[in-house]
Amino acid sequence: MATEEVRLQSTVAGYTATGKLHTLSVWFILALRLMMGLAFFQSGFDKVLSGEFSAAGYLTGAAPNNGSPAADLFVAMGETGWFVDFVNVAVPWGEVLIGLGLIFGVLTRLAAFWGAFMMLMFYLGNWDIAHGYINGDFAYMLVFLSVAAFGAGRILGLDAYIEQYEVDGQPLVERYPWTRYFLG
Repeated sequence: MATEEVRLQSTVAGYTATGKLHTLSVWFILALRLMMGLAFFQSGFDKVLSGEFSAAGYLTGAAPNNGSPAADLFVAMGETGWFVDFVNVAVPWGEVLIGLGLIFGVLTRLAAFWGAFMMLMFYLGNWDIAHGYINGDFAYMLVFLSVAAFGAGRILGLDAYIEQYEVDGQPLVERYPWTRYFLG
């Protein structure tokens, strides 16, 4: 088995971070993508099959009762009928689609972004800082962001093929560079 280290470097706002990744890291990046994909797919699939998912009680009850700094926002969302109807469809089907995107590595960055957004909302709604500000919801949000940053859809995923699909003789991501925000 041939392994080596890959040098990384990134500069943001004038600060440069450097490091080295072992090439075996690719398998752990793939594992993170698949783990989050399976978790979200299963959670959404269970909600869809039961047909009984309702966010109303969560929106109006959970956040205000746990001291969330976003409690007023959650109550406002929960008291808006059309928004509750939207969330009742968006959460289960969003979880299914995010899960499938990650499992198959399709539109991975887009799926990971929406997964991170959902986890941020769950973090604020499930507010519990008794043991610090970092909990499972926050950690999962960071996993989703890592999956997106690593371009995990290129690792045994369909994004690797979609990016190279030729449009007028050029790979898709070269012809349309904005697609890199969704693929990878």
